[in-house]
Amino acid sequence: MTLTAEEWTAMLLSLKVAAVAVVFSLPVGIAVAWLLSRREFWGKTLLNGLVHLPLIMPPVVTGYLLLITFGRKGSVGAFLESWFGLVFSFRWTGAALAAAVMGFPLLVRSIRLSMDAVDRRLEAAAATLGAPPPYVFVTVTLPLILPGIAAGAILAFAKAMGEFGATITFVSNIPGETQTLASAIYTYTQVPGGDVAAMRLTLISIAISFAALIASEVLARRLAARMGEG
Repeated sequence: MTLTAEEWTAMLLSLKVAAVAVVFSLPVGIAVAWLLSRREFWGKTLLNGLVHLPLIMPPVVTGYLLLITFGRKGSVGAFLESWFGLVFSFRWTGAALAAAVMGFPLLVRSIRLSMDAVDRRLEAAAATLGAPPPYVFVTVTLPLILPGIAAGAILAFAKAMGEFGATITFVSNIPGETQTLASAIYTYTQVPGGDVAAMRLTLISIAISFAALIASEVLARRLAARMGEG
């Protein structure tokens, strides 16, 4: 199970991509979950559908949409590059963006379900005492939904670690830059004698994903138990 330098690079890049994807999508995920759980507005069903669309749409389609939107010639991509020097296409930052998009539905769904389970009478009581809505959210709602946030973040991380279709379509498969574990496995399956390396990375991917699922369950239970004690 000794990894080569290239395999270590792919694994570390996958961890970096997944971590960045979760960190930057978490605030947006909390905000979207709050909108879907707490507000009624025109287009709510449409927003909910757009959030969950990456789950049912072919990942290659998601990657292609990211390419034509955030690529160097895309409307958003060209603007970000010219004004902020931020490039996504064929960069590891693009892999993080693709991973964030693919894991976003799992993140939002977990947080929203946790938010739906919160007793709104607690929020109403805090508001009655004069607390402004942001203060109510930070002091009442947020602590109660921590299990959902933790579970959603870990599931999104696991999804990001295993993302392949959208990533390879958007940022290609460049060793040392965009080649994650999933794309490295694909590469090894295409070359003679690469079966051993592919199996090695496959076992590592399974171990990381399984550990993430267990951690999500354990952390959610512990946080829920701690909230119950409080």
